[in-house]
Amino acid sequence: MDEVRLGIDVACRAVHQASLADETGRFLWQGWKFRTTTGDLETLWTKIPDGVRVVVVMEPTRNAWVPLAAWLSAKGADVSVVPPEQSADLRDYYNKHTKTDRLDSKMLACMPMHHPEGLRIVDNLGPAEPLKRAVRHRSSIQQRRVGCAMRLDALVELLGPRWLGLFGTVSYGKTAVAVLERYANPHAVRKLGRSRLAKLLIRASRGHWREDKADEILAVAAETLELWAGGGLDFDELAEDIAIEIRLIKLLDTEIAALDERIAALYQTADPDGIIASAPGLGVTLAAGILGRTGDLNRFHSLAGIRAFTGLVPKIDQSGIAEHKSGLTKHGDPGLRRTLFLAADHARKIDPTLAARYQRLYIDQGKHHNSAICTLAAILITRIAACWRSGQPYQIRDTNGQPITADQGRAICAERYQIDPTKRAARRNPTNTQKLKRAGRDKKESQSAPVIDPPQHQPTKAA
Repeated sequence: MDEVRLGIDVACRAVHQASLADETGRFLWQGWKFRTTTGDLETLWTKIPDGVRVVVVMEPTRNAWVPLAAWLSAKGADVSVVPPEQSADLRDYYNKHTKTDRLDSKMLACMPMHHPEGLRIVDNLGPAEPLKRAVRHRSSIQQRRVGCAMRLDALVELLGPRWLGLFGTVSYGKTAVAVLERYANPHAVRKLGRSRLAKLLIRASRGHWREDKADEILAVAAETLELWAGGGLDFDELAEDIAIEIRLIKLLDTEIAALDERIAALYQTADPDGIIASAPGLGVTLAAGILGRTGDLNRFHSLAGIRAFTGLVPKIDQSGIAEHKSGLTKHGDPGLRRTLFLAADHARKIDPTLAARYQRLYIDQGKHHNSAICTLAAILITRIAACWRSGQPYQIRDTNGQPITADQGRAICAERYQIDPTKRAARRNPTNTQKLKRAGRDKKESQSAPVIDPPQHQPTKAA
């Protein structure tokens, strides 16, 4: 016996359960219960025969698996973390209507025998990696900021539709924050006056907004007062609610700025040569987002495995001579796909090969913008991974293979592959399929509204 497989069903609060099998799948023992303490782990390790290679298989149960993986790896075990779907499918094959922690640990111990190619030795501890945590934390805070901005949109819209046009929607920069935090009440805007309002705008926008913007704000405030002249809206209370969202946005912006500095330092350590950031259009934030969510790209067996990891590959249903490809699998980290989507949208404006591919997909094949960008994202991550594995920076090339600079690529993309705005507008019109769907919805009759007065029925005449 040269190798044993230790399957561990990891629990967050309850006890873990482990089962040990040899290379043939014969169990040496089953259902050993333990907790994540050094004493229990030492006892578990003594139950494993000496002089054998230990392969540990577990699921990524929240973050409870990380200390276990770290301790077992330090003991010399090869730790693999498998998706819960794989062990669940294997468990259903053996016993479709039973799920126990003991059975899960046995199925995990059998995984190397049934699906050896699906095992990946853990080379990093996931949430224990600071760059990965920082990238995910920034994404989470950014989403919270968007939520605050959307709520702020709804509140500002109560003042009138023109207020959203003054400051834009969702973005809400420093100038908009400075004005709305103190002067969301139109009475307060009029009391402030043109001169002081202009000074506030000049100081907050660093000269980009001046007296003409102040006049516009005052005009919109006067329009709001006319709109609500009949009452119905307490401007003071609304201003308080707006100020709450503004303060939250300011707090989140401060945290995002601090995280950006931290992420930049962590990325410099993880990628000192700046290979990922050498891709066209990628700054430190996007480059760190890709590296933090994928980890070391050398850990994948192939470039196809990297594409599959992103979930940016189509589902395939093949039988005999028939083959059908449907939508993306969308397996894996959705934050990684979001980051790659943004990176591809930037890169297509600088890399002529990506711009040409986008034009063919969007114009010639009639793909939706999002579908075309997802295709470019899969291509981009493949190129970035190839650069990482070879240790060479990304080289922008023209469609004829000639190396070019980023400025030259940007000029070529703007000259040759700029999509006509009229064509984009035409593509936004509903397609025939959408028109048919809409027509089908229109044909569906809604329930009639109840009548106010009950119908007057005539008494039935006696026969």
